[in-house]
Amino acid sequence: MDRLRIGISIGDMNGIGLEVILKTLSNKKIRELFIPVIYGSSKVVSYHKNIVTVDDFPFQPLRSADHLSDDRINVVNCWQENVNISLGKPSDLSGQYAFKSLEFAAKDLKYGFIDVLVTAPISKQAMQMADFPFPGHTEFLEKELGGDSLMLMVHDDLRIGLVTNHLPLAEAAHAIDKPLVLKKIQLLNESLKVDFGIERPTIAVLGLNPHAGDGGVIGSEEEQIIRPAIVELKKSGVMVMGPFSADGFFGSGQFQKFDGILAMYHDQGLIPFKTLSFGNGVNFTAGLPFVRTSPDHGTAFDIAGKNLADPSSFRKALFLGIDIARNRRMFSEMHENVLVKHERLPDNEEDEGPLDAGQ
Repeated sequence: MDRLRIGISIGDMNGIGLEVILKTLSNKKIRELFIPVIYGSSKVVSYHKNIVTVDDFPFQPLRSADHLSDDRINVVNCWQENVNISLGKPSDLSGQYAFKSLEFAAKDLKYGFIDVLVTAPISKQAMQMADFPFPGHTEFLEKELGGDSLMLMVHDDLRIGLVTNHLPLAEAAHAIDKPLVLKKIQLLNESLKVDFGIERPTIAVLGLNPHAGDGGVIGSEEEQIIRPAIVELKKSGVMVMGPFSADGFFGSGQFQKFDGILAMYHDQGLIPFKTLSFGNGVNFTAGLPFVRTSPDHGTAFDIAGKNLADPSSFRKALFLGIDIARNRRMFSEMHENVLVKHERLPDNEEDEGPLDAGQ
């Protein structure tokens, strides 16, 4: 297949985003798999390149992604001015330029200049200082690109989606209702089929309360909201089970039996996920008409500029983005072919119908 054009937003320039980008793309064999397009500033890239001291990083500055080089790393200059880099510290400036990088990349993804978007980590504190009006990447991209998003954490065969994303715990329970649970299960089911090529996925849904409510003794959400949603979708053919008590579900290893898992709130899903896969996981935004992935770690301000960051998760985010984009193409082609599976008879021939038993 043609080499995909992978757009990369730089995230917070005071964090480890550009370090893991540089370390990953300095591998020529990795670069040969796709056409890399970094959204940021060639000056900022050069600054970080001097710190990381990678030898093989041939890049060319561009004003836009209209004409990309297929044998160099493309750096789209989203701004021309010099900026102050304060490694290890979130600031309004680092948030402002992270926002610019993301905006440029999302726009080019929307208009077809790139095929996949991989986002380096942002600081939510810095983004709020820069008046970024969203809790995180997922919410911004849902509004910018359309569709209904599902935050899905992926590591090999472990896939954990979230009903609520970046909400304070006190608000998460109030946000959960039956229509939302139904929608998130459907999004997970569709993504497992289209994005991961699983024909009949099995899905586990976790309860909200300790012991999944223990029959209503410790909360009623399981019986009033979650279980009715599961039953309704089961009747429509979705292979979904639950609600499961989260602690026993992961502690017993039961999670290994399912293609996808739906958690009710952020930490319920991400604590077990990162315990099992930290440094090798990927954040994928399912449900959108475009492919976006991200490493599972944050800006790591404490090690920024020290050349200590592990690029494994960022590298896996790139590879997963490529795999999902190709799976979507194959799914689309396969289902287009279904429409022409049976050839029409020529106009001068008549369908004689089924033979009688005596013929």
